[in-house]
Formats: sequence, structure tokens, C-alpha cells
Amino acid sequence: MNEKALALAMRHGALKARIDEQRRLLGQHVAPLEAALARGDAALQGVDWLKHHPAAIVAAVAAIVVVRPRAAWRWAKRGFFVWRGWQAIRNTLLGSV
Repeated sequence: MNEKALALAMRHGALKARIDEQRRLLGQHVAPLEAALARGDAALQGVDWLKHHPAAIVAAVAAIVVVRPRAAWRWAKRGFFVWRGWQAIRNTLLGSV
């Protein structure tokens, strides 16, 4: 093997080792994010399940209304005022679109 090819092969090997080390370090730094993203994925799967099973939401709300009607009414009023407030803020920010 000539000297130029040998130098090129050595440089290639050194670069491969450097890349492997960088990948290992990146894997260590990403591990905490991986757990957080997994929890986010689980939450999104739960929301997706609720979208496909609206009867579960209706049943839960009906159970709450039957068991604690005053609390349900109080939370319904709060929810309505929050929703109206959000509508007003959104309309103000978007310029009454």
C-alpha cells in the first residue's frame, strides 16, 4: 500500500472513531429527553383514545352530575367563564377575525 493510501485509511479510521464517540455522547445527552417524550406520547395516545371514545367522556360527566350535582354545576360555570374569556382574548389578539 502506498503512503498516501495508508494515511487516508488512518484518517478514515480516526474519523470513524470520532463519530462513534460523538454518537455515544449524544445518546447520553438525549436519554432524559427520551423519557419526557415518552410521557408526552402516552398523553397524546390518551387524547386520541378519548377522541375515538366520546361515550367515555359522556359517562364520566354523567356520573359526576349524578354523584355531585352542585360541584358539577360549579365546575360547569367556571368552565364556561374560562371558555368565554379565552374567546375574548383570542378575538382581541386575532383582530376579531
